[in-house]
Amino acid sequence: MPDGVPLSVSDIWKPLMPSPLVEREITAPVDICLPNGRLNPAAVGWSRFAQHSANLKGWGRNKRFEYWCIIAPDLIVSANISHHDYRVNISATAVDRETGVKAGTGCNLWLPRSNMLSDPAREAPMEAAGKGIALRLEPNAQGTRLIADTVDMQFHLQAHTPPGHESMGVLVPWSSNRFQYTRKDNCIPVEGLVETPGRQYRLDATTTLGLYDHGRGRWPYNTSWNWGAGSGYCDGRQIGINIGGKWTDGTPSCENFVRIDGRINKLSEHLTWRYDPKDWLAPWRITGARVDLTFTPNHHQLYLFDRGVIMARADHCFGHFDGAVLVDDGTTVSVRKIFGMIEEVHRRW
Repeated sequence: MPDGVPLSVSDIWKPLMPSPLVEREITAPVDICLPNGRLNPAAVGWSRFAQHSANLKGWGRNKRFEYWCIIAPDLIVSANISHHDYRVNISATAVDRETGVKAGTGCNLWLPRSNMLSDPAREAPMEAAGKGIALRLEPNAQGTRLIADTVDMQFHLQAHTPPGHESMGVLVPWSSNRFQYTRKDNCIPVEGLVETPGRQYRLDATTTLGLYDHGRGRWPYNTSWNWGAGSGYCDGRQIGINIGGKWTDGTPSCENFVRIDGRINKLSEHLTWRYDPKDWLAPWRITGARVDLTFTPNHHQLYLFDRGVIMARADHCFGHFDGAVLVDDGTTVSVRKIFGMIEEVHRRW
């Protein structure tokens, strides 16, 4: 930990299951659920290409997410559709990295009539609209087209994921009826146009990289998690980072990996997170047998939605990763100034 950042025991989150983990790599298509709607044991594992089909059944506890975070030299764009059966959250924002000025908006839809994220094959467009916002995520031959129209911000973007592009999918089991499939991706070239009041931003695919979070499952009612992700270049190598904690602890699965020049290196261990929840802009430290990273935030934003029984809080930071990671070939890869995000989230849902 950098000098001058003392942490008490309460600030350290240590995993509950010993590492390393033994995670099975899945290389063929598999359904998440059995015909009765419970977890398919054959789906537990991870993959470097999308293999899991989210054949969720029933209503009430299902959670479906589509989240994008796109980082350009002068702008951070986010797009989100979160469907929880009884509630849908939609948001699209753009934050100027120099001024901190934010445009865009979000809204909640209660008891939606349709499930716009129900396609197990992820081939149909995913779209939602509410007060002051319309968002469409459209799979195509190049990857995904992202289109948003809000009261003060519009974007039309193309994310490029060519054939052979690796991502990391993992099925995390809590029980036979509580489980989550997540697919995390990074280092995705993105191009297009973003318009905010008085300014246009043209995103160039050579300098703009996207992070993607796809999720389908059934979560426990009271849940907390940490997540960190970033994309960039160091010493001429492309580096993508994805790390998580809390929500996978006590299970045989984790979402941790590092991408090196397009190749996923799965980090099959639960990590220790050290940070100060009283000072979100203080450095964060994430460590394990193969991971030693420090995240230095430069921007913090709070999201809070609280209706008592239903609550969502997210303390979300942007900044840089520095440190080192031990990759599959036994070498240590340096990480310097890889821009990304990190968060602590608590939900009752």
